[in-house]
Amino acid sequence: MFILADTGILLRAVDPADPQHAVIERAVRVLMGRGDVLAAALQNLAEFWNVCTRPATSRGGLGLDLAETESRLQDVESTFSILDDPPGLFYTWRRLVVAHGVMGKQVHDARLAALMTATRITHILTLNGPDFARYPGVTALDPATV
Repeated sequence: MFILADTGILLRAVDPADPQHAVIERAVRVLMGRGDVLAAALQNLAEFWNVCTRPATSRGGLGLDLAETESRLQDVESTFSILDDPPGLFYTWRRLVVAHGVMGKQVHDARLAALMTATRITHILTLNGPDFARYPGVTALDPATV
């Protein structure tokens, strides 16, 4: 089964200093060990780059230089399959945001749900399961319970 990995998973998977790294690493190992394919969306990779290169003094930023960010992105690419955006993704996303009254920063999660709908991926590995509860056919997996 294909499982989409949320951005928070990607960030913590390649940062041994993160307090949740061990939990994420174990979940990734378990899922891959049972034959699941873990995937990342282009959106996740852009968000990953954003957080890595955002100044550490800014909310959530890691303040990494470009070389360290590139190294971490290569680590992500070696573990996770990279998904292209399918044709018509905009229309699927638009339908979801209207149907579910999505506003503010939740539009990013709606885009991931749209990608999942368009590619028939049913599960997402995330630390923010409640953010995906409104989308039928999307099952959030908490890495601590994998």
